[in-house]
Amino acid sequence: MGNLSCPRGVAALALVLGLLAGCQTAPPKRVDLLIDNAMILDGRGGEPYRGQIAIGAGRIVAAAPALRGIHPARTVDAGGLAVSPGFINVLSWAPDSLIYDGRGLSDLKQGITLEIFGEGDSYGPLTSESRAEMLKTQGDIRYEITWTSLGEFMDFLVERGVSPNIASFVGAATVRTHELGYANRAPTTAELARMQDLVRAAMREGALGVGSALIYAPGTYARTDELTALARAAGESGGGYISHIRSEGDRLPEALDELIGIARDAGVHAEIHHLKAAGEANWPKMREAIDRIDAARTAGLSITANMYTYTAGATGLDAAMPPWVQEGGIDAWVERLRDPAIAKRVIAAMKGPGKDWENLYFAAGSPERVLLIGFRNDALKPLTGKSLAEVARMRGVTPEEAAIALVIEDHTRVSTAYFLMSEENVRLGLSQPWVSIDSDEGALAPEGLFLASNNHPRAYGSFARFLGKYVRDEQVTTLPDAIRRLTRLPAANWKLRDRGCLDPGCYADIVIFDPARIADHATFAEPRRFATGVRDVFVNGVQVLANGEHTGARPGQVVRGPGWSGW
Repeated sequence: MGNLSCPRGVAALALVLGLLAGCQTAPPKRVDLLIDNAMILDGRGGEPYRGQIAIGAGRIVAAAPALRGIHPARTVDAGGLAVSPGFINVLSWAPDSLIYDGRGLSDLKQGITLEIFGEGDSYGPLTSESRAEMLKTQGDIRYEITWTSLGEFMDFLVERGVSPNIASFVGAATVRTHELGYANRAPTTAELARMQDLVRAAMREGALGVGSALIYAPGTYARTDELTALARAAGESGGGYISHIRSEGDRLPEALDELIGIARDAGVHAEIHHLKAAGEANWPKMREAIDRIDAARTAGLSITANMYTYTAGATGLDAAMPPWVQEGGIDAWVERLRDPAIAKRVIAAMKGPGKDWENLYFAAGSPERVLLIGFRNDALKPLTGKSLAEVARMRGVTPEEAAIALVIEDHTRVSTAYFLMSEENVRLGLSQPWVSIDSDEGALAPEGLFLASNNHPRAYGSFARFLGKYVRDEQVTTLPDAIRRLTRLPAANWKLRDRGCLDPGCYADIVIFDPARIADHATFAEPRRFATGVRDVFVNGVQVLANGEHTGARPGQVVRGPGWSGW
């Protein structure tokens, strides 16, 4: 790395241009780390190239085929493996799992360096009433809630120590609950104005925008004009709108039109959470949905989507029962289900398509396709992994009666997987250039309290399954394009400053993986099996995974949105 003279005009940019041009005017630049012998995929979608990446003070100093004029304190030989920006999980349910275990291993071993929360609900802003409801519905992982605002929660989580970075949307249902409780009514003008102010405050704290989940109470009570007003408030400072749309099945086209209309009327970027066509009768609608999104994009609207890589979704038994029975929160829901007359009405509603709600029990087509994966009540835990049909047979009742009894006995929504999608549609969705990837799960490990309930295998495999099964084996897209959609695409969609990139100045969130070996191994029968093929992971320049093993480091930071008051 000897000294070279630089021509006039290059000297002023010696730090960056000098390194890239192979010349310098100063002594060797000291950096913390050099990743050598890398097949670099920078997230732009272009072909990979052999090169080196220099890292200093937690950020990228330079990335090029050959770097000169630097002196690294440490060198990591990538051995010709792929090196890319760390992957961004656009829909993560990792807050509770990270409170319990800040390593986030099931995601870290897939190359994920940023977890984004906030599908409909967020961990702030909270009232004393909403805090009490959160405490009632906690699962196996229990903790005190010492924060009030979303910003305070994010700082709390980082102060505990987490390996991945974290970010969040502010939940539309959360700000609704803050002002209306769990009532099924429209907000008054004054209440809506206060809800908008809560969104603006969350944006100043670093929220990425507003997230809604419109099949779950109380989120389903929100009308389109309410959601548009909240999205508009987020858009004032550059935020966007992301949604588990009002229907993914019988009314999928109408639900897409609602999201597209919100994006248009609020003037914001909008994204569909876990794009799908749910229920066999609705599978032909997937192509129609993609055509509608493409048409909106052609018309100039900024619309994208994310997906997980499985034919089954996972949520709760609340998605099998009408919203009206859930109004008022978990206590009111359980109390109503105890009433035989109300239970009879609920059973009748469960047996048909929801006229004004999304009935995933009906969409699954059979109680055999409804898998129970998580209970809080210890007495019910032996039922984990059984279908609703099996439990009904064990108890000598109908599947609908069994579902009602389980909610009453567990006093929770009961974690449930529904088999709803076709493999052909999964491939079709994953082939779209505007689709990024999510896990829609926690970041877990096969130990401790995580063993008390089953998980959807996507917790351990969604990203590895995309890169292995769908990209390498089935070639739904190229590897460079896949990396773009795991990194720069979501970073650009949500205006994540200096994330998802390998440019000079970008945070050094980096994954080293083997494209020929990366694979998922978790199944519904064995859902706690780690993915393989990811060798090393760095977060903010600190190595958190080395040769597939956690290093003990927890350098995760809060990644703030465009409205953060600290910019």
